[in-house]
Amino acid sequence: MMATTLAGAGPRLWAPARHRSFRLLWTGQSLSLLGDGFSVVAFSWITLGLTGSTLTLGYVLAFQAVPRALLTLVGGSLGDSWSTRTLMVASSWTRSALMAAVGLAGLSGHLTVWMLCAAAAAFGAVDAFFQPARVSILPSVVDDDLLTPANALLGAGARTAAVIGPAVGGAVIAMTRAPVAFLVDAVCFALCGWCVSRIRTRPAPAPAAAPEAGPAERTTLGSRIREGVTYTLRDPRLRTIVALDTAVNFCYAGPFTVGFAALADDVLRGGSATLGILNGALAGGALLGTLVGGAVGGRPRVGLLVAALAGWLGAGMAVLGLVHSTPAVVATVLAMGFAIGFQGVFGLSWIQRNIPKDVLSRVISVDMVLGYAAAPLSLIACGALAGSGMSALFGPVAVVLALTGLAVLGSRAVRAMR
Repeated sequence: MMATTLAGAGPRLWAPARHRSFRLLWTGQSLSLLGDGFSVVAFSWITLGLTGSTLTLGYVLAFQAVPRALLTLVGGSLGDSWSTRTLMVASSWTRSALMAAVGLAGLSGHLTVWMLCAAAAAFGAVDAFFQPARVSILPSVVDDDLLTPANALLGAGARTAAVIGPAVGGAVIAMTRAPVAFLVDAVCFALCGWCVSRIRTRPAPAPAAAPEAGPAERTTLGSRIREGVTYTLRDPRLRTIVALDTAVNFCYAGPFTVGFAALADDVLRGGSATLGILNGALAGGALLGTLVGGAVGGRPRVGLLVAALAGWLGAGMAVLGLVHSTPAVVATVLAMGFAIGFQGVFGLSWIQRNIPKDVLSRVISVDMVLGYAAAPLSLIACGALAGSGMSALFGPVAVVLALTGLAVLGSRAVRAMR
């Protein structure tokens, strides 16, 4: 039995790649996320070059982040009433035009800080329509039995692009000039739009009954957003997945940025090299977990996986707060990344498989917005706690995650999720 399972793991993982539309979606999403990595480096470097001020850089990055967070619910609502493919194409080509305009303005010497802020705000606003759509489009591209390996392949591409994008962007800036990175970025988004425009989606199923929304209400954007939030909060299974995703985002933002930096410098005494190893271990573990989850396939008890992930991450945080050995810390981070990647494949597939298509994009946008909100709170909290030592930084997070895992196990509906 074990031999049969292992023998089928490889073909199972790569099965979605046999479909042309999935290959186009994978390429388009990877190019978009590659462009996102480029944009972060490009905006950062050109802002510092113009002003030499890290405070101004913070303003520019905030101008990009705030509209994205505020408009994601709007993007999710439109994704359930419009074509997700059209939203992705329009967003990609608009971002391409924005990046090309910034690059050309930079090369001509006419770029100002306020132009950068305006471009960053427009970029963030348009990106808010792409992000929910790129997740909710998948059930219309592949069959339900291929969702798990498809999410694994998309996740692997996303994690790889997140690492390669900033690195390649930095190399382009080093070899040329900062504005050139914006032009390369524009090409990435243009190619993404072209790939997505060629996807052939399956016919949409008949809309499910809307939860307590009258015909007049459905015509307003606000009522559609409220409907998506209400749908998410009423289902105990969805509440659990969204709560855990928010907790994991909290872990990523503070403990895996401020915490890693403090751990590498103050405790392990390895400086930037050790910080790079920790980030590499986290990314590598998540990539490996994503691929293993896709290869294993099947429909395990997702509720138990959710509880296991919370407990595993809580134990990992406790180890990071107490252990001062570099090999032990790296191994712990690698294991935490693996668990995040592995569970993420099944959790996302469960949402795509079980949520009605006419509300799916809104549910995903609620999940994303809570993650956006958790990130700055985590950074502020961990920044304040880091000066008191690693136990004070990682300990409270470990306790919250452990309690989350126990709460998950207390729900029969969540435990039965498949």
